[in-house]
Amino acid sequence: MILAAADPGAIARAAQTLAAGELLGLPTETVYGLAADAGNDAAVDKIYAAKGRPAGHPLIVHVAPGDAGGLPPALGHFAQDWPAWAEALIRRFWPGPLTLILPRRAAVGAKAAGGQDSIGLRCPSHPVAQAVFRAAAELGVAGVAAPSANQFGRVSPTTAAHVASEFGEGLLVLDGGACDVGIESTIVDATRGVPVLLRPGGIRREQIEAVCGQPVRGKDELAADPRASGTLAAHYAPQASVRLMDAAALQAALQVLGTELDAAVDATPTVAVYARTAVRSPSRRVLVRRMPDDAAGAARELFAVLRELDATGVRLIWVETPPSDDAWAGIRDRLQRAAAA
Repeated sequence: MILAAADPGAIARAAQTLAAGELLGLPTETVYGLAADAGNDAAVDKIYAAKGRPAGHPLIVHVAPGDAGGLPPALGHFAQDWPAWAEALIRRFWPGPLTLILPRRAAVGAKAAGGQDSIGLRCPSHPVAQAVFRAAAELGVAGVAAPSANQFGRVSPTTAAHVASEFGEGLLVLDGGACDVGIESTIVDATRGVPVLLRPGGIRREQIEAVCGQPVRGKDELAADPRASGTLAAHYAPQASVRLMDAAALQAALQVLGTELDAAVDATPTVAVYARTAVRSPSRRVLVRRMPDDAAGAARELFAVLRELDATGVRLIWVETPPSDDAWAGIRDRLQRAAAA
């Protein structure tokens, strides 16, 4: 069931759903989450079951912001002994699309953390999410575990309708509009003495380094990193096979494939193309969708476009490889994982 966030009583109903140990489809600025009370192990188990997610794969816990620029009240409930540079990141980028992996308090959030001694925490900037978290906190919900609201490994949702298509009418989904960022949060590990980038996203490496005052390491540079949400090699995949290629290879492949496709009697599209460069195909069985030239615009629509193209029934989705600069890192990451599935 989709419920408009602006409806009277919608926020209270969403908070009550969480407090009752039930699941909720929740908007954030990144993607929609499948939310549950992070302190309720039975509720967290429902997330794993609904998504078909491996039981030991940790979830990100979302918390309400603090008052007047202060630290979120739930930060110290879930985490302890974080480094000074991690707090600097919190003060600069929260609320926002940044997740920090922090040392976990021993008695709190073990199920959501996948049994690890660290926990991923984020404070979203979406006003609907914040309102729900504040209302839920008054009912005893300190934090909300909320991975993306889709079946495990599939394309993340950026609208309430996407969530409903994944889980049906039985799930209450709070509609807060389309997500502004469009890809999941940047994840930085703050448990190994130095900042380690586990997943790129809307907050860029150079921005993190400027706040930390030190280089950000890659996840493969140091041993024994914690498991973190959304870091598997194959992820974010539509039903169609995704392939990345540069513009020249893409155009060449379309020319070669064109006559073969049109030899078939059926005119149903077989291949979809998502590219920044203007490409042409002689075949009526190729769908072409233009990718925005700016990274923010491409990120905002990426998952929605993959879902739209997938819904046409194409077998192949060919995507022009994104630029190599840091602004496109999150998009490259999601597309590379989709292509690996």
